[in-house]
Amino acid sequence: MATIKDIAEKAGVSIATVSRVLNYDATLSVGDETKKKIFETAEELDYKKRPSRKAITPKIALIHWYSEAEELNDLYYMSIRLAVEKYSQQHGLQVVKFFQYDFEKIKQADVQGIIAIGKFSLEQVKELAQITDMITFVDSSPDDEQFDSIVIDFEKATQKALDHFLTRGHKKIGYIGGRETYRDYKTSIEDPREKTFKAYMAAKKLLDESSLYIGSFTVDDGYSLMNQAIHDYGEKLPTAFFTGNDLLAMGALRALHEAGVAVPDRVSIIGVNDISVSKYVYPPLSTIKVYTEMMGETAVDTLLERIAGRKITKKIFISTSLILRDSSN
Repeated sequence: MATIKDIAEKAGVSIATVSRVLNYDATLSVGDETKKKIFETAEELDYKKRPSRKAITPKIALIHWYSEAEELNDLYYMSIRLAVEKYSQQHGLQVVKFFQYDFEKIKQADVQGIIAIGKFSLEQVKELAQITDMITFVDSSPDDEQFDSIVIDFEKATQKALDHFLTRGHKKIGYIGGRETYRDYKTSIEDPREKTFKAYMAAKKLLDESSLYIGSFTVDDGYSLMNQAIHDYGEKLPTAFFTGNDLLAMGALRALHEAGVAVPDRVSIIGVNDISVSKYVYPPLSTIKVYTEMMGETAVDTLLERIAGRKITKKIFISTSLILRDSSN
């Protein structure tokens, strides 16, 4: 640990001056440049160089909360997993994959660290912590104080879509979303997109609770929920819909096409994720791009930092972008 004398010598000032600056002595008359130099020197001397990761080739577990079959219906999680696998391979890591949660098999794998993709119950988190405390959660953050996590700010993502609709003059905006449950199927998980949609639209005095349609995050539910909206509203159908993910949006587009509702002339649609097929549907889907490749790569880097000796946890938010295509105006 650096002493006041060390700081004084490096900053080129007296020990007394350093002591008074660091203690925010209001009676001390020194310039801002001197204060800045002292504070920066103190930070520099207190900084501990992180150990190199070059020689580390640990064995890690990649735990997916979905089965392989379920993953096919949600390409968002697939793209995260593939990014983790590709980046791990580039680093020469040993990766043991587990689809769905099997504590005993994971325990027997004898791994140094874990990347857990998806949502995990508190009971599952406690079990994983018995194996190792070096766990990076992706797309959830069960305990910020104990585990690293890589997440998306879905509140801001939702606001981006709604702000676009509002600036384009849309006032009647519907929502088609989904809800997830932990794998024990006992607890429903609150979805931040739905929560933000309600709060943001209510703040604008534009919320119509009857225009919210909730199912699961699948193409089929997007199709059936939009059909229900068409049936409920008829000619008074909202002029725009924000959907919780791209799969829901694709199903909604199909329902609108079959009903002869023009997109985007009559109804605009914005999804979330920008999965690889979004640009190929008709019309090409406007969406909030989630950088899943960056999520996977950051998860690997973050876990390696912990294995290399970092003690302080990180919660990393990956930004999103609004991608405008032909499904919205």
